[in-house]
Amino acid sequence: MARYDTQVGIVGAGPAGLMLSHLLHLNGVHSIVLEVKTRTYCEERVRAGVLEHTSVQMLREAGVAERLDREGLRHEGIEIGLNGVRHRIPFVELTGKCVTVYGQQEIVKDLISKRLADGGDLRFECGDLALEGIATEKPRIRVNKDGDMDEISCEYIAGCDGFHGISRGAFPEGTLKIYERTYPFAWLGILVEAPPSQEELVYMHHERGFALYSMRSPNITRLYLQCTPDEDIAKWTDDRIWSELHNRLSCADGWRPTEGRIVQKGVTGMRSFVAEPLQTGRLFLAGDAAHIVPPTGAKGMNLAFADVFYLSEAMGAFYRNGDTERLESYSATCLRRIWKAQRFSWWMTSLLHRFENEPAFDRKRQLAELEYVVTSKAAATSLAENYVGLPLDGM
Repeated sequence: MARYDTQVGIVGAGPAGLMLSHLLHLNGVHSIVLEVKTRTYCEERVRAGVLEHTSVQMLREAGVAERLDREGLRHEGIEIGLNGVRHRIPFVELTGKCVTVYGQQEIVKDLISKRLADGGDLRFECGDLALEGIATEKPRIRVNKDGDMDEISCEYIAGCDGFHGISRGAFPEGTLKIYERTYPFAWLGILVEAPPSQEELVYMHHERGFALYSMRSPNITRLYLQCTPDEDIAKWTDDRIWSELHNRLSCADGWRPTEGRIVQKGVTGMRSFVAEPLQTGRLFLAGDAAHIVPPTGAKGMNLAFADVFYLSEAMGAFYRNGDTERLESYSATCLRRIWKAQRFSWWMTSLLHRFENEPAFDRKRQLAELEYVVTSKAAATSLAENYVGLPLDGM
């Protein structure tokens, strides 16, 4: 059995785990990152793409924003469509801040490259992992790859391994409280080889269901259709997808999304999920291991970055001067932001989607609220403040 020692063992090489490893490195703290998937899988998995103002600032201050600043798409607002008419929410005018579109897989590539250049210990294709001794001062991560066992002795463990990872399940029975909501619809998403025909995202409310027009790069667009959670993707031919997108997204001014070759399609369920607390013993949760938001509000990756910012600051304070106060308050600190993001994501989702068999009163109320949001500066400012990202304590 091979044995290794580190200060922080990090489970998961997604944005949360990689960013945490990098921030710890900047604080002089050693970490080992363990990932069960291949490096290629992590670098090519297409997920979120909208970065809050605060997340961009964090990446810049951490020295990993060179390509982001060169290739990222700065968005100074979004458009909300109602009755075939687009209404712009001007973020910069209302808040002085903007968002940046830059794919999660690109951030993962940048962080992996930076960690390796800095001598970081990243281990992909690890095999089966198990967490042991999290209530002790020396927790361990056991790695079993095809019968070859490794043991990594840590001082702390960060569970950044997503919703289906092992970290949350390592909490003692009865110590976690789960809050969740499953929505009665999903998103059928496609990735298209076509240059964007709009400079900003279009959130379209339509009687046939919600649709979203977005992009990932100057040559790739990303589009979504509201569908049923059990939608059979095999029944959605390319022609059917484009027909429905044009139906829902076409506007009175003649704008339509540009078609192109569909290179990826899939169905994503919609749910809200929070596990409390985010810490037990020497184990801390961050990112999707702790919370899931519906993608309507573009908060998933941004919440993960906020988690690891707080965790890295807390661990940095501990290793610099033995201060444990921030570590002890990590869960409470993160949850205040998490629940604000959950509220906003739920609100955006409820505002824009059609709910099957909804009472006529609720339908009329929803339309009235949409009209209020796109015509009231106060309502638009509230949306903009939440979308570009609430302030992050300590930045």
